[in-house]
Amino acid sequence: MHTDYFYVCKGHLNDRGFCSAIVDQAATTAVVDHKAAQDREIEAVKKEYEEKQKKKKKKEKEKDKDKEKDKEKDKDKEKDKEKGKKDVHDEDDQAKGDKTDDKDDEGKKKKKEKKNKKDDDEEKSIGQGDDGESTASPRIFALHKTFYQMRLERLRTAEVSKRNRERLQSSSAFPAVPKGDP
Repeated sequence: MHTDYFYVCKGHLNDRGFCSAIVDQAATTAVVDHKAAQDREIEAVKKEYEEKQKKKKKKEKEKDKDKEKDKEKDKDKEKDKEKGKKDVHDEDDQAKGDKTDDKDDEGKKKKKEKKNKKDDDEEKSIGQGDDGESTASPRIFALHKTFYQMRLERLRTAEVSKRNRERLQSSSAFPAVPKGDP
């Protein structure tokens, strides 16, 4: 078998009339197994990440509940104080404090949402990185007989023309003038 190679564009490689792919079964099964292992590992990491996120959300909810209880207790205490003092200025200060607390909570929630969106985008980009490349495509192809024969014929004619040029350039190829007397 003649081992010869040359560079061909993807369009010709996809043309069924031009060449056929030589597929190594062991290599393809190895690639499929490796990809399956990667997929399992990715799924395990995703599940682990989701569990951590759920735990964080539960903790945040518990903290929010504790804060709400503390606020209610503070409000009850302030109401008791207000009943005793009946001061208008204290009510205005309390309203301002509640508004700033609400703004802080909203800001924190927005930051967390942005962070979750960034994490999701990163996961998507990581998942797409492997799909974009064509690692499973074969790299060795066999030309069909007609194209292979044309290529061999071209190589043979090039060798023949090279030999003919060498013969013409050398002086031993032509007959010499006789030196002796006739």
